[in-house]
Amino acid sequence: MLLYNVTVKLEKDIHADWLNWMQNVHVPEVLATGFFCESKILRLLEPEDEEGFTYTIQYFCESRDLLNRYWRESAPALQAAHTERFRGKFVAFRTVMEVV
Repeated sequence: MLLYNVTVKLEKDIHADWLNWMQNVHVPEVLATGFFCESKILRLLEPEDEEGFTYTIQYFCESRDLLNRYWRESAPALQAAHTERFRGKFVAFRTVMEVV
């Protein structure tokens, strides 16, 4: 099992809109691709950041092949939609981990 982790730091002024959009639009669209079996959204509490909020969105995937197919077939359009909606108001980075 693999964990595809997206860490996003966002400005305070988009926080409520971003979280609503992630919970009700983006994450459901990612899961609808069929490449992931589960997801979680977590908010970083410590260290506290006065400039904004940091979240991780975790997607669980059964295999590297499925993850590679997601990156090839679905990720570009989904990431572009996120970037277009919140351009200049966030930074993100992605990591992949193995569940042991």
